[in-house]
Amino acid sequence: MPPRKNPLQLNPLQLKTLTLLQELARLPEYSGPAAATGEIAIKTLPHPHGDHFHLGDAIVAARDATGLANRAVWVALARKGLVRPLAEGGVALTAEGVGYPTGMRTAMLKQPAD
Repeated sequence: MPPRKNPLQLNPLQLKTLTLLQELARLPEYSGPAAATGEIAIKTLPHPHGDHFHLGDAIVAARDATGLANRAVWVALARKGLVRPLAEGGVALTAEGVGYPTGMRTAMLKQPAD
């Protein structure tokens, strides 16, 4: 049986936010290893300019990042074990959060035209 799509039943805003956190975890300017094995500490969040922001080579619409400023989204992601608060501040993306299949990366992260 194939893995179930969205097994934790995240809502669209939670999926978008988790997708962005997964991308931040790939970029050393935003993240680094956390104390726990398999976790990645998110050191900083991007700041939109105008209607978008940049993550590496990708461009992300600011409207897709509203969950980064929504406390309820962070609480839900923590409750479901995908992120955890760090004692020194910030958040760690858990191993489960790193590997969670959001299916939204291609739709949200646009590559600039050559």
